[in-house]
Amino acid sequence: MNRFNLLNFDKTTLAEMNSVSLMKRVDTKFILKESQLLEVLSKLYDDYKILEIDQERLMKYSTLYFDSQNKKCFKDHHNGKLNRYKIRMRKYLVSDICFLEIKKKNNLGITNKIRRQIKDFETNLTSESKDFITKSNINNLLLEPSLYNNFSRMTFVNKSEAERLTIDVDLSFSFGAKEKKFDKLVVIEIKQEGKRLNTTINRVLKSMSILPTNFSKYCIGISNTLNNIKSNRFKEINLKINKLNN
Repeated sequence: MNRFNLLNFDKTTLAEMNSVSLMKRVDTKFILKESQLLEVLSKLYDDYKILEIDQERLMKYSTLYFDSQNKKCFKDHHNGKLNRYKIRMRKYLVSDICFLEIKKKNNLGITNKIRRQIKDFETNLTSESKDFITKSNINNLLLEPSLYNNFSRMTFVNKSEAERLTIDVDLSFSFGAKEKKFDKLVVIEIKQEGKRLNTTINRVLKSMSILPTNFSKYCIGISNTLNNIKSNRFKEINLKINKLNN
């Protein structure tokens, strides 16, 4: 648990976190080297609480993404389509809970997430899952598994503001025989009702010259595991994360 001195944080519970679930939110992402993370965390102790479940504070997640055969979700993001969505199943391994989730991002940059609990990953979608997707106004899309993603996450909540913070480490992507690991990369995501730049985490990252960046786990995973797919839009971010991962 104390790999990143996480015991220095006050703890929060899932029940307390529900008050700031922020299913409709503005997300801001940052990437950095794992060697920088201890410095970031050391400046958050007073203002953030960390989620703890079953005495675990660094929790493993597993994700299975779905897309059409021609990778419509990936291509919409790559081509800069403003109203887009991603479909995934996410399993919280510490609690053995799994959700089918749909994340929609509109032309104002607002992310809206809806989900339903399922028993486990479904490589073949059940009729209930198909209905859930269709009722979300996603039609005429023959979905199939497209990418597996694993990572470990620490989740924080601001003690005084409606803000959540996730920090992901140990990222890996795979599909079929292809696998790509980013075990020295850290992804920080700030989730807020409206973008506010003066919270503690924003000030800390700015003081360390760590700037916001566009980062999509799905798009990075696809562009690093799937051959012969156009991904020039992600060339710059891929160069950056591979440099940070060295």
